[in-house]
Amino acid sequence: MSFLNIDFLTPFKDIFQDIVDSLPTVAGFLAFVIISWLVIKIFLYLVRKALAKTKIDEWSKKLRQTEIFGSSTINIVLTNVILAVLKWFLIFVFVMVGAEMFGLTVVSEGIRSFFAYLPKLLTAVGIFVGGAYLGTMVKKAIQSMFKSLEVTGGNLVGNIAFYLIVVFLSITALDQAGVDTSVIKSNLTLLIGSVLLAFTLAFGFGARDAVSRLLFGYYSRMNISIGESVIINDVEGVVVAIDNICVTINTIEGKVILPIKDVVDNKIVIKK
Repeated sequence: MSFLNIDFLTPFKDIFQDIVDSLPTVAGFLAFVIISWLVIKIFLYLVRKALAKTKIDEWSKKLRQTEIFGSSTINIVLTNVILAVLKWFLIFVFVMVGAEMFGLTVVSEGIRSFFAYLPKLLTAVGIFVGGAYLGTMVKKAIQSMFKSLEVTGGNLVGNIAFYLIVVFLSITALDQAGVDTSVIKSNLTLLIGSVLLAFTLAFGFGARDAVSRLLFGYYSRMNISIGESVIINDVEGVVVAIDNICVTINTIEGKVILPIKDVVDNKIVIKK
């Protein structure tokens, strides 16, 4: 019978020979992985020791104090960030070198493309972080200005300015990263235009009186101080409170509350 003449050992011999032929490549690959792992570990250890001497983590505390991302719980440790970046950079480098050594050209070309794109990505991240920092500084400046003028609404206006700056610079960062933001820009322009139109109409039809009260309160505080003895519209007493709506005077008969408009429109006598 012919099937008895079939050599059953030949396929197994071929498989065994292929395994034997691939052993040097496998051994070389394992040796490369071990050496790469040791080099990365040693290099990161040396960098960590060097960074510890520079006290770079003191900048982490200052970064948290600036509240760059608002009052959040984000804890950025610069040493960990630098070590993580270096670790992945070295991993990519060794993977690319290994791919070249073992003939995996597709992998090495992909990593080269990533490294070519990396400057754009880092620039985009820098723009976003810078925008968040700028927005935080502007928000704090607006809040301080409103507080110095003793006018309410500083938190609202500051937060609006913060988010506007962050949104616009985030779009710029996406452009830098190569993302098509034309749809975002068109929708955002429409949204901001609608908000500004609504704000303009609200100010024109309903906010004039509120703004007048704010100005009246500001100028009243410029001329009258709490604790002064005054005579306003035949009311004599000591000023105990001033806000954007009224002035409270403590008289012999009791407390008298005068509308801020009456205080501005009438003669004020400040007794010495």
